[in-house]
Amino acid sequence: MTEIQAAILDFIGAYQEEYGVPPSVRAIQRHLRYASPTSVQRPLTVLAADGHLDQLPNGSWGLKSRQAQLHFRLPVYGDIPAGLPAMREQEPDETLAVDPAAFGVRAGRPGDFWGLRVRGDSMIGASILDGDIALLTRRPPKAGDIIAALVDDTSSTLKRLVKVRGRWVLRAENPRYPDLVPERLEAQGVLVGVIRRKIA
Repeated sequence: MTEIQAAILDFIGAYQEEYGVPPSVRAIQRHLRYASPTSVQRPLTVLAADGHLDQLPNGSWGLKSRQAQLHFRLPVYGDIPAGLPAMREQEPDETLAVDPAAFGVRAGRPGDFWGLRVRGDSMIGASILDGDIALLTRRPPKAGDIIAALVDDTSSTLKRLVKVRGRWVLRAENPRYPDLVPERLEAQGVLVGVIRRKIA
């Protein structure tokens, strides 16, 4: 794939995500700063022949469903402690292109699939390491799930949810850390996968 073809795919994916419809040929032309719409027709035709795009009845070019999923932009927020809970506001600071279906998540539901950067070593027994991106979805948790939890309305942490003598407990996957027994517990998201950036 050429650099121009990749740029066209990225633009169409971002446009579809923002507006819910594919861009017109003229919008692609303007984005690439080409002199005329015919300049983008050839790369669009090649991308369609390679199975990346479909031409719609109105003449616009849209990503095929599989490609649209691959262009889902996963918001990644600031660190979540995998250690003792920390009081910290979570702010988005980047996005990653991922395929939600690979993690059993339906695409097209903003706010229901996101990432948090892991800080600490309390979850190493679950193969979640410092610097990993924890991928989370919004659904009711069950015993045994690893969750991003808001503890006592003030701090957040990534731990396994277990029930001990009828009470919900947050458990680390590292024997150095004790169980957390919060007075109030809110599951903010359930872990569905991990992206590793640091290779040992």
